[in-house]
Amino acid sequence: MKHGNLIIEKGEYVLLKRLVNLSAYYSDQTQQKSIGKLAGELEHAQIRDHEDMPRDVIRFNTWITIGAKNGWHKKFKLVLPKNSDVSTDKISVLAPMGAAVMGYAEGDTVIWDFPAGEQQLTILKVEQEENPINIDMII
Repeated sequence: MKHGNLIIEKGEYVLLKRLVNLSAYYSDQTQQKSIGKLAGELEHAQIRDHEDMPRDVIRFNTWITIGAKNGWHKKFKLVLPKNSDVSTDKISVLAPMGAAVMGYAEGDTVIWDFPAGEQQLTILKVEQEENPINIDMII
């Protein structure tokens, strides 16, 4: 990992902890496993103030381009579960792919379990929105 551990903005960390706790009752096993892994990684994450967040770290409303060794590429926006819309490439942070990348940085490689099996993904590009999500309005 580029920065040693996941890096999560303070307000986003609080929101993520709440979302993880509320999602404990999902019946999909792959999603449960992904959320469990994210919950474990949050225990060791670096928590930072908004102004101290590196621009290359994935957070809410970030556009991410990822790639796999087999040449597959995907660009998507990481969003809150209520804003998820696969048809417009908006992926929930609680979906396996969203949970796989939250808090990682451009250039990092992650190994994650997906419905089709374990995949190694490289984060090729991270694009931040100019107006990031206002977590204080949500929590």
